[in-house]
Amino acid sequence: MGAAEVTVIGVRHHSPACARLVADTVAALRPAYVLVEGPADMNDRLDELLLGHELPVAVFTSYRDGRRAHASWAPFCAYSPEWVALTVGRRHGAGLRFIDLPAWHPAFADRSNRYADAELRYAEAVERLCRAFAMDNVDTLWDHLFECDPDEGLAERLAVYFDLLRGESPAGDDDTAREAYMADWVDAARSHADGRPVLVVCGGFHRPALLRLAAGAPTGRDWPEVPAPPEDATAGSYLVPYSFRRLDAFDGYQSGLPSPDYYQRLWEHGPAGAAEGLLEAVVRRLRGRRQPVSTADLVAARTMADGLARIRGHRHPARADVLDGLVSALVGEALDGPLPWSRRGRLEAGTHPVVVEMVAALSGDRVGRLDPATPVPPLVHDVAAELERHGLAGDDPVRLDLTDRDQRETSRVLHRLRVLGVPGYARDSGPDASGADPRLREHWSPRPAGERLVAVIEAGAYGATLADAAAARLAERIDRAGPDVDRLAEVLFDAALCGVDRLSERVLAMLARSIAGVGDVGALGRVLAVVLGLWRHDRLLGTARAEALGVVLTASVPRLLWLVEGIRGGRAPADPERLAALAAARDTIVHAGPSLGIDGGPALAVMRRLAADPGVPPDLRGAASGFAWSLGDPVDPVRGVRGAAGPAVLGDWLAGLFALAREEVLAGEEVLAAEAPPAGSGRDGSRSGGSPAGSGRDAPGGSDPVGSSGGSPAVVDLLGVVDVVLGAMSEHDFLVALPALRQAFAFFPPRERDVIARRLLARRGLAGSGRSLLRVELDPMLVARARDLDAYVDALLLREGLMSTGERS
Repeated sequence: MGAAEVTVIGVRHHSPACARLVADTVAALRPAYVLVEGPADMNDRLDELLLGHELPVAVFTSYRDGRRAHASWAPFCAYSPEWVALTVGRRHGAGLRFIDLPAWHPAFADRSNRYADAELRYAEAVERLCRAFAMDNVDTLWDHLFECDPDEGLAERLAVYFDLLRGESPAGDDDTAREAYMADWVDAARSHADGRPVLVVCGGFHRPALLRLAAGAPTGRDWPEVPAPPEDATAGSYLVPYSFRRLDAFDGYQSGLPSPDYYQRLWEHGPAGAAEGLLEAVVRRLRGRRQPVSTADLVAARTMADGLARIRGHRHPARADVLDGLVSALVGEALDGPLPWSRRGRLEAGTHPVVVEMVAALSGDRVGRLDPATPVPPLVHDVAAELERHGLAGDDPVRLDLTDRDQRETSRVLHRLRVLGVPGYARDSGPDASGADPRLREHWSPRPAGERLVAVIEAGAYGATLADAAAARLAERIDRAGPDVDRLAEVLFDAALCGVDRLSERVLAMLARSIAGVGDVGALGRVLAVVLGLWRHDRLLGTARAEALGVVLTASVPRLLWLVEGIRGGRAPADPERLAALAAARDTIVHAGPSLGIDGGPALAVMRRLAADPGVPPDLRGAASGFAWSLGDPVDPVRGVRGAAGPAVLGDWLAGLFALAREEVLAGEEVLAAEAPPAGSGRDGSRSGGSPAGSGRDAPGGSDPVGSSGGSPAVVDLLGVVDVVLGAMSEHDFLVALPALRQAFAFFPPRERDVIARRLLARRGLAGSGRSLLRVELDPMLVARARDLDAYVDALLLREGLMSTGERS
């Protein structure tokens, strides 16, 4: 009996034309074996893959060792040539084999999708073809060459196309190893086929190499061994439901064709039916979004699509023909950029809303479903049990009292799901990493959980139980964070919320080692806030690590002060990150200093130097004054206000002060409000009126606005001083100062801004609520610009003699 004949069909993944060719070839050849580019470690599980699933589904593979973590998907839909090869091949009695390396193999180390083609290597050839055929990109080129007329000489056209793309250029080391391995399977199949045909279905890029490697007589070899992962590695594959959205190139998918719902129609109904179905789907979606689409618009779009198809040489409108016709009929204004289907990749921000809806209609909302008999990882069952045990299987909001042991355990379950990316709940409030007073309650809201099963199956690679999987995911984040203290702090807080103590110890040790090398004030401040929060919430979160936390706190404060004292120059807007860092250092001294022996004296010395140095940025000088004030140091912030009275400086200085001493400022206001004279009289009972409340334009300037306690910093009338300084500014200077002032006063929450507004009214002898000043209908910046324009117009009229001084508004 002669050697088995080998037929190699090079395909583009998820191409209906290629899928039809594969089905027809299997039916015609009746091969002994159908060999498919796919993970060989799934050969023992082909029965599982071919259960009665609702497509699309995917083989999800994960891998972790001490050096590398990998996750990838091999998706299948009804029109995937690989899927058709398997299903039609089984129907005709062929032996089925996947012949590629396992998806966890180092050859796939840089791919999240095992079917991602090596397009960079033949981009030049694709570009030449696009120019020759006047096509925008490889997708419109593919439709033009193959999908519009798929049945006329398709095999020959595909062979020429892929031979041209591959050319004589060698594959990289990874693809060379894959092709050699696939060739071994082909050789073995020929040896076992008893002279019957062997069909190989692979990515078109690999076809020329496999034909070359399979030439000659079979060697009689046995089936190749399937590589096993190293002993220190964890690897596994499971079937997961997939969706058209994840399969769409517009959503970032790396291979295959975009617009999966269109190609599903093409597979089921052919080019004419797909074009008509696409028009209907887009119109239905736009009308569902309350976009006006008339019958005349639909007729115009269909007419334009038919015309474009004839011009472009298509027997029936292709995908781009229909889309271009819809845009011409439905989008009346000029577009800012190229249409999405004229290139590859995700939708860009700012894409026209109608175009966005068109792309979504082409993507479709189909979601796969696994057959009930499909094996799933143990984590799926553990998560279901945990949700049931803690009453989380419904759709009700969850409110937890974290002082209750059982409810705290429920919180940990929810946080473990969160760090694993399992949908279903989102946290609205609860303990945070700010280092502030602990929040004793936590609120979670239900969220759509349609892809929960997918997420849990994929998370099953991390462990068999929810606790183990969350710990492994956090450990992976630790490894990826390296010396990045910001990311380590995030992992630390998540570990505490999940109740994973052993990881927290490891993170703390890494943080303690990394503190000395941190040069970013904001990052170090965030670390300090997280660790202080855990130190203060020790009992609430069950984080019994006070000693290890204290090591990080005592190392961080001096480092942060050293970094801050080195900041000089610049009049940029106030930097919220360094202000938050100083607040974290201050809170550490206040709340942890007595227990950990952190002396506030050196910090106060640094703050005095910063507050008095004109070379320090204004926000940092204000923060230094606020730092000292909040610790009871007799620094006079009123002198600081007067020293920072310039319009380009005042707002930033106040932002720093308020960030560190907001409570002290407000305490002074409340004391002074209690001592204020009745409404209708001035501060000394002799003056009333003034400018419109809250404007600060005509505030009294002759008195020294200090509290009745003789100017003690604890009750300083600081805002009175600010009022005076603002009253002395010109309209132009006030407009310059206003943006930074708004940022500064944003540090006060609404209730406290109401207290300040009432004090402004009282200074002018006016009674009433301050809320009216906080609920203006116009943007304050617009009002300020209008006042500035009025002043400019008045000055212009006076200069030209068109208005007298007495007429000035």
